[in-house]
Amino acid sequence: MAGAILARTLWLQGHPAEAVARAHETVKDAANMEHSLTLAIALIWAISVFFWTGDLGSAEEHVDRLVSLSESQSLAPYLAVGHGFRAEAAIRRGDAQGGVESLRNNLKKLHAMPYELLSTSLKITLVEGLAKLGRFAEAKKLVDETIRSVGVNGDACYAPELLRVKGALLLSAPEPSGNKAETCFVQSLELSQRQGARAWELRTAVELATLWTNQKRTERARALLQPVFETFEQDSNTEDLKAAKHLLATWG
Repeated sequence: MAGAILARTLWLQGHPAEAVARAHETVKDAANMEHSLTLAIALIWAISVFFWTGDLGSAEEHVDRLVSLSESQSLAPYLAVGHGFRAEAAIRRGDAQGGVESLRNNLKKLHAMPYELLSTSLKITLVEGLAKLGRFAEAKKLVDETIRSVGVNGDACYAPELLRVKGALLLSAPEPSGNKAETCFVQSLELSQRQGARAWELRTAVELATLWTNQKRTERARALLQPVFETFEQDSNTEDLKAAKHLLATWG
């Protein structure tokens, strides 16, 4: 458990390569213990790291392993989480319709058990899936409800990401609001900085810098993103770092 949480913490602190290595090592160590529950726990938290870095291949490989293990050992909560992760992968692969319905069903199962450790993370994915389907009212309601809940349920580490997702949602809605989106992004940045969560900070900095670039405020965008980007190891190749590199390259 300590190794799994360390992997997630390393990613949040801005050390993606170390986080991935730790996640793989933790799963290997858990497998060697020959204790199914321990391995299921290690797999769950490792999968979250792979999704965060954008490594869908590793995420899906470990999800299959989690589902198989949970089915064979009758670990019902972990099986529901595994199917929730499969739905997340489907949304990321472009099957928003199937992914959203499956994810909604598995969240209901987790609520009924109750098993809420992954609820906030899966709800963030559900919000993004609903937005891809154009169901903005549902997405807005869910993200607002989740923002309110994380302050009391111990999931405050997700608050910066929820604010970023809300900002992105406001920009993609039928009647986009740049001002409200910017407010969400600024709040996300401030909170991620207070938490020391450089990974969330980078992700939000890309969103806000993109907004400012579209508003012809390129120098302000560069001043925001460049120093955040430079705190990361340049040999890391996560989805967020690729996005940052691409945006910086467009400015020359």
